Amino acid sequence: MEENMNKEQLPEIDPLTNDKFVPEHEFDGIRELANNPPWWLTFIFIFSMLFAYFYLAKYHFYGDGELQIQEYESEMLAANPEEEEEAAGGIVIEAEDIDYSVPLADASGLDKGAKVFKTNCAVCHLAEGQGLVGPNLTDEYWIHGGSFEDITLIINNGVVEKGMIAWKGQLSKKQIHQVASYITTLQGTNPPNPKAPEGEKYVP
Repeated sequence: MEENMNKEQLPEIDPLTNDKFVPEHEFDGIRELANNPPWWLTFIFIFSMLFAYFYLAKYHFYGDGELQIQEYESEMLAANPEEEEEAAGGIVIEAEDIDYSVPLADASGLDKGAKVFKTNCAVCHLAEGQGLVGPNLTDEYWIHGGSFEDITLIINNGVVEKGMIAWKGQLSKKQIHQVASYITTLQGTNPPNPKAPEGEKYVP
């Protein structure tokens, strides 16, 4: 009798792996084996824990290095030398000195707007604004209005249903003003292979 009870207490052996089953670890016919994980998995787990502690100490406790948001802000400043100069204490143009309701007329501002356009907008509107995925920006027809206020608003908020993102989170207010001003200079330029007119004719 005692011998039978001892046999019942002994863990069963899996005939395929010769590993012991964990007693009372069974669910829906699935039983857990009492075997250790492979050495490489244990190594990865320990390494991940050590790396997490190191990362936490380096970036959050001691502040040694830039977090992702700080890296993003640094790259945005590097991409916009004017803003970097202003942030460093250089010459700052006050917001009230710029009338954002009217397009720029100076060559310097328009040239900067052209660079922003070619970097961010040309992929959908082509380099000369003749349109590809996005509409033609050189004719008199506009889908969402052709006033300078309309153009600025579209750039700021995007057109989600057409696949255009809101650039207010990617570009500064000054850059949006510059690129909107540049777009107004594309009117009537007649580039090669323009996209067919879309929307309604805009009459100022």
